[in-house]
Amino acid sequence: MFSRLLSTESDADRAARRFHKHRQLLRTQFLQMATTSGRPRGLRWSRCEWLSECVLARDSEPGQFSLFTGVNVWFEAIEGGDMEGVEAVSMVRDGCAVFHYRNGRWGSGGRVLFNMSPLRAAEAMSECTPIVLPDNAGEQCS
Repeated sequence: MFSRLLSTESDADRAARRFHKHRQLLRTQFLQMATTSGRPRGLRWSRCEWLSECVLARDSEPGQFSLFTGVNVWFEAIEGGDMEGVEAVSMVRDGCAVFHYRNGRWGSGGRVLFNMSPLRAAEAMSECTPIVLPDNAGEQCS
């Protein structure tokens, strides 16, 4: 157990480095999942802007982490759908994209928590504890 406590910060650093190394592929996979999810109903994703703000959080299971990164998302109404003609459709939505680190690999189900900053999202998840990384940790999401 003591060795697990000693290695926890190292595990977090390793997870953050892996996210940074594979972030372009992870973002692409995220967008594929998000755009095919059918959510929000009646809308099609038209653009996603990745923000530099991110929070790494330790999950309740040892060696598992979640990463919340800020996004701005734009939608278009699907022709013939309920949202067609609704003025608010064209407004930018802020939120955070959610990624999970399990068994040494990052992945995502394409989930966005709208109207939440990455820190607020991490704090709202009962199974997550935000981790403070070194000052250069912002590079992990850029």
